[in-house]
This record gives sequence, structure tokens and C-alpha cells, in this order.
Amino acid sequence: MIKRLSLTTIVVVLILGLAPQDGFSQQDPQYTHYMYNTMSINPAYAGQRETLSILGLNRTQWVGIDGAPETQSFSVHSPLRNRRIGLGLNFVSDGLGPARENFLDANFSYTIPIDDNNTKLSFGVKAGWHNISTDWTKGVYQNQDAVFNQDISLNSIIFGSGLYLSNRKWYVGLSVPNLFTTEHYDDFQESLATERLHYFLTGGYVFDLSDNLLFKPAFLVKGTQGAPLIADVSANFLIHDLLTLGVAWRWDDSIAGMAGFQITPGIYIGYGYDYTTSGLSNYNSGTHEIILRFETQRLGRILSPRFF
Repeated sequence: MIKRLSLTTIVVVLILGLAPQDGFSQQDPQYTHYMYNTMSINPAYAGQRETLSILGLNRTQWVGIDGAPETQSFSVHSPLRNRRIGLGLNFVSDGLGPARENFLDANFSYTIPIDDNNTKLSFGVKAGWHNISTDWTKGVYQNQDAVFNQDISLNSIIFGSGLYLSNRKWYVGLSVPNLFTTEHYDDFQESLATERLHYFLTGGYVFDLSDNLLFKPAFLVKGTQGAPLIADVSANFLIHDLLTLGVAWRWDDSIAGMAGFQITPGIYIGYGYDYTTSGLSNYNSGTHEIILRFETQRLGRILSPRFF
């Protein structure tokens, strides 16, 4: 076993040992701004911004705990000329303890109009590559001959699919980001674990409270066999198409505050802070997340404000 170098981390590991394993296993990266980073979990979202959209995200989780998750994400997607086909590229780098995981996938969507109210159904698939590597020099070992003390680098294929139904007021999505099994690092067992299928259900609705104020509640539910459901709910306000303020809550994990500003019609920056509500709250100073989105005008058309 790895002997942690700080008293704080020793205490945290003891807390994790007293809790059910599935409750703390984090196999996929999680985001406070999931409502702005939809393509990372659902390929059917590719092209749904109706313009070239580029998003960068940086997440530093559980500040103060050695080896806590750190995630960087980059995505770009756009519809093609006929607007029914969307293409996207997504890259995620996720660090946890001595392990680093990289995901790279291409996304394809095809959209079918449903009615005259701009309701449409999008089908999506993604395919790509996943790599996990470990660097055990970050710890001190009691058993130098243990197999997991050896650095590794494993590669696997990603293939996922999704559905996305929406119009200008609401959306709902269902997806399985990866239908193949991949290896992840399990910080509780300090070893590699095989990922189970994850199912994501997302949704949201935009209410016009006034000419200059929009309100959007949204949710994300993640389920996997053998583990409890993970639920995120959020409420965001868009003021004068410029300022976004919101709160979010993750079941038995954290509450978060979010703020964002539309610097120009094509540039948006947002910040989120998570306060941990689980047993880890005494051992970290929270989670920070920053997003930056850049979008272009399409064929000289001014971008209409989109809240999802």
C-alpha cells in the first residue's frame, strides 16, 4: 500500500475505508458546468449550438488533498452546411493520485426536425481512444515488490452513443458515453478497476421571467450497475443576455455557486465553486472550475443568445 506523505491524506483514506466503496468511486470525470459541457457525455449534442463552438474547462477538485482529481477538457463542434449533421472533437485529461487518464474522441450527430416549433431529435455516436498511465514515484511504498508499484500505460477504444431531443425552450438527453470496458484507477483500492457502463440522463427548461431575465433549471442523473445513482440539479439565471448566476447541488456530495459573463457575443467565461457536504468537507477547501467558450458568427449571422 502507498504510505501517504501528509496527515490530512491519512485521515481522508481512513474515512474512505469506513464508507461503501461504490459511494466514493469516481471512474468518469465530473463537472459543475455539465450544462455547458454536454458533448463530453452525449455525442448527439455535436452541432446543437448551431455555430462553431470551442470550449475549454479546468477543474481542480478537493483542494488541499494530495492526489485529488484534476481535470482539463477541450471540445470543439459545429454543424455542417446542411445543419442536420454535426461534427465534434473532445479531449479530456484527468489526474487522480498516481494515475493520469486521457480521452480523445470524435463525435457525429444527425438531426431530424420534428415539428414547426423547432423541435428536433438528434442521434449521435462517438469513437475514440483512451489511455491510462501511472507514475508510482509520487508515493512511498511499504512493499516494493507489489505488482501495482510498476508503472503502466494501457490503451483502449471508446465507442458511445446518445439521443438529444430539444427545441428553443427545453432539452432532454440520454446517452452511454462508452459501450466498451476500459481500465480506471481506483484510489480506494490503489489499483486498476474495470469500468462498468454509465448511463446519463440530462434535461432542462428555459422560463422567460421577463424580457431581460431567463431562468433555467437543469438536471443530470448518472447510473451504473452496482452503484447508487448520482444526481445533479442546478438553477441558472441569465440577465440581459450578459450575466449568468446560478447554484447547483450534487446528491450527498456538494453544493456549488456559478457565475459567468458574456464578454463579447462570441466569448463567454464562467467560474464555479463547489463546497463539499460529504465526510471530506473537513479535509479540503472546496473545488474550483473555470470554463471559457468561444463561438463564431455563421455566414455573417449575429449569434442569437442560447442558454443551453
